[in-house]
Amino acid sequence: MNEPQDGLSRALLDQAVQVLGSVLTFRFPADGVLSKHFREQRKLGHRDRGFIAESTYAVLRRLRWLRRLAGYHATPRQLLLAWLVRGEGMSLRRLQSALKADEREWLAEIKGKRIENESLGERCDLPDWLVERLLPALGEESLLALSRSLNQPAPLDLRVNTLSMDREAVLAALAADGLAAGPAPWSPVGIRMAGKPALARHPLFLEGHIEVQDEGSQLLGALLAPKRGEMVVDFCAGAGGKTLQLGAMMKNTGRLYAFDVSDKRLSRLKPRAARAGLSNVHPVVISGENDARVKRLAGKADRVLVDAPCSGLGTLRRNPDLKWRQSPESVTELCGKQAAILAAASKLVKPGGRLVYATCSLLGEENDTIVDAFLASHPAFAPLDAGEVLAGQGIALDCGPRLALRPDLHDCDGFFAAVLQRGAA
Repeated sequence: MNEPQDGLSRALLDQAVQVLGSVLTFRFPADGVLSKHFREQRKLGHRDRGFIAESTYAVLRRLRWLRRLAGYHATPRQLLLAWLVRGEGMSLRRLQSALKADEREWLAEIKGKRIENESLGERCDLPDWLVERLLPALGEESLLALSRSLNQPAPLDLRVNTLSMDREAVLAALAADGLAAGPAPWSPVGIRMAGKPALARHPLFLEGHIEVQDEGSQLLGALLAPKRGEMVVDFCAGAGGKTLQLGAMMKNTGRLYAFDVSDKRLSRLKPRAARAGLSNVHPVVISGENDARVKRLAGKADRVLVDAPCSGLGTLRRNPDLKWRQSPESVTELCGKQAAILAAASKLVKPGGRLVYATCSLLGEENDTIVDAFLASHPAFAPLDAGEVLAGQGIALDCGPRLALRPDLHDCDGFFAAVLQRGAA
């Protein structure tokens, strides 16, 4: 926590409360609310921005626990103060200048309050519906371990752009600048930072040698394993983090199509591709999975990646608001989209080609259920063993037939992926 060392000012606390209040309406993603606030408050220093962001995310992670402490109808201010005292261990003396007259006594009670008879959902800091979905597959002990890891901040992972530098050279450059980092545990092109330095203005980033990308996401590219000169489609490209990785794996040859329904998201890919030195990337805004521009590639693609729109529940370390913004109804709606997108994307795969279906969800209905139903209705496709695909690239991750990453087991975001191959004609 970027906590002020000489006590917390009332002005900074008020700003943090304002942001938290906006986030807790759950009308907009938390990262978007924070970005908007920081754009409007350009004079805020790095430390103050860190305090506001980290305390907001901390309250989101531990919301059920904090509501048991402060009361279910606690205000954003009360929730934040309860977190600072109980979660951060901040002394009342250091809070003194920021407190209102009646808050010191209330906080003294919070400091000594004990919570008894917690439900499993409260112990996990997850909504009950999500506990009910995860518990049968995991069991209580494993679910608690998973939830504890989801309630920790994620490390900062980088991917080396192998078109311009190798990992050892990047690590040496970071070390020369006093930035502690090491190789990521699994990805051969991954780097894990020891802290969370601001890298947006670092020469390595500005010159396209590194990108911020979670290690789990990097492993999806390894499963697709595109080769030089191939035609490859990133079917749900978003802002293009995985697209850039695929382009580098293709050595900037062949044709790499980046499809997405959002022009705003896809527009961010063009400058990123230019910075990375990629000229084989072709962004295409589509109206949906049945767009004519999609159909024109039917049976032509060597490899297709479907990183499907999903609940995002595997990314709760980075996006803790998702566990409160998603619902059983939203998951059901997403499952329908996932099945339709996978079916449409599969039509692009040529005989003998590869299809990878992936999500950053932990829920079986978004993962195995979708793939099993697809295989049952598409006999031309057969599964490949994900562990063997990774092993073929020197990645010693014993994941079995389908990739299922968890932060408590693999120290990266929760990802699922299945590798499917279309039979030869």
